[in-house]
Amino acid sequence: MGPSGAPESGEGDVRRAGSGGDDDGRPRRHARRPAIRGMLVLLLQATAPGAAGQATMTARDLLALPQPPADHRVGYGPGPRQLGELSLPKGGGPHPVAVVIHGGCWEAPWGLDHVRGLCAALAAEGIAVWSLEYRRLGDDGGGWTGTFEDVARGADHVRELARRFPLDPGRVVAAGHSAGGHLALWLAGRHRLPEGSSLRGRDPLRLRGVVSLAGIPDLRAGAARRVCGDAIERLLGGPPARREERLGLASPAGLLPLGLPQRLVCGARDGVVPLELATAYAAAAGEAGDEVTVQVLDDAGHFELVDPESTAWPAVRDAVRGLLGLDSGSETRRRE
Repeated sequence: MGPSGAPESGEGDVRRAGSGGDDDGRPRRHARRPAIRGMLVLLLQATAPGAAGQATMTARDLLALPQPPADHRVGYGPGPRQLGELSLPKGGGPHPVAVVIHGGCWEAPWGLDHVRGLCAALAAEGIAVWSLEYRRLGDDGGGWTGTFEDVARGADHVRELARRFPLDPGRVVAAGHSAGGHLALWLAGRHRLPEGSSLRGRDPLRLRGVVSLAGIPDLRAGAARRVCGDAIERLLGGPPARREERLGLASPAGLLPLGLPQRLVCGARDGVVPLELATAYAAAAGEAGDEVTVQVLDDAGHFELVDPESTAWPAVRDAVRGLLGLDSGSETRRRE
């Protein structure tokens, strides 16, 4: 640790803490194939009983929460999934920006609807939120390479949004949950892809840092642990052992060092993504020279991390605010 308590560059810091402190008619869900239906059941039922036998939040619980609408829905491409929702804070701006990427095992049935509450809560903190939709497994063009191209194109669209809305494109972080955590970390490392690659794009948006909420930072390790069933194999178009080139382009672990601060927030009781994926990745990132921390929330499972009413929220909020240079101890800016 550095003298201020923050990790020095090149140091992986694992911290354990108690968890205190559509409007356009575009289709959102496709027919569920058997593999997808099975994954939905897995996510809906995933729990981790605590000491007192109390179950953690499930996907079903999350989907039942009220989700306030965003301020604007904007397309970043011609396809029905190539859009995002923009939530703006009160005040004149220009506002710092969080590019939020939802999870759901990269599967088509899981859209951005379930992170609207998280986006509204971040906007109440004075942060503009650009929540990305993107092509997923089961969508036309989803998987390799459309999922990655959409996330890259959507993030780069922040520059265009800044022409219309009071955004500061020089103060941007990426944040994602579960499979979206993988994509947020990938977005942070995209600048390391070969020039001319359709995944890299011409001029990748520069980020201040990245927050991964129960993310999947290493696709090889995730596939070996059967995280999200066979979704990683389908995302890559085959088993990782047979898709080594794609794995090197798609897995954040293969793009190290990312060259920017990374905050990995995990629930100790996560029944979907094993904590070991984050700690192993953090060790590798630290060895490569990156500044990365892992914060483990004792009372949280997988889905509490995107519920702003849960005890995990302060850690999520502070991770995003900290990377944007906002004082985590300041009074919350409330939307009126």
